[in-house]
Amino acid sequence: MTKILIADDHPVFRQGLKQILMSASESIIVEEANNGQEVLNKIYKHSYDAMFLDISMPGRNGLEVLQELKRVKPNIPVLILSMHSEDQYAVRAMKAGASGYLTKDGEANEFVAALQKVLSGKVYFSSSVVEQLISGFGKKGDKAAHELLSDREYQVMRMIASGQKLKDIANELSLSLSAVSTHRTRILRKMNMKSNADIIRYALKEGLVE
Repeated sequence: MTKILIADDHPVFRQGLKQILMSASESIIVEEANNGQEVLNKIYKHSYDAMFLDISMPGRNGLEVLQELKRVKPNIPVLILSMHSEDQYAVRAMKAGASGYLTKDGEANEFVAALQKVLSGKVYFSSSVVEQLISGFGKKGDKAAHELLSDREYQVMRMIASGQKLKDIANELSLSLSAVSTHRTRILRKMNMKSNADIIRYALKEGLVE
């Protein structure tokens, strides 16, 4: 039997993906997790052949969970799930040890194909993501400003650039307002900016938000 863990804070999406996977093979067993801490609790106690991990869960986000997961169980292939199709998130996931990256609005057969690929020891990334990762080697001196941010800072930066208020960001990420304010301060310092308006202009220029 092939044991899969689906980690996502949306029950409807979890159930839909579970049905897709179990319909594809009678040998697949699926367990679910609602947030990052539940993922880690399950990982410490049980063994899984592969995992689907949402990048935008409340509290510890998917990339933070992935980093911890790879420290504890480095051999589990992890497919990152996201609402975002842009390559920047995918590159961060790949660097953190993910075996693949999927957008949540993909076709059913894509989820099955991605799972089969990572179970066979391969990865599931678009060619543009791989090219972007390769082109970044040896170019630390000319990184784009947003590449200097941590995964959480990058997430907060995108939310600020989308026009969200700090209070709303704190609620959505299950963080304190002071923690989000600290992230904002670090973002501005690392990116050599002075205001949210600077962040918005930069994000639009770089295509990080629509």
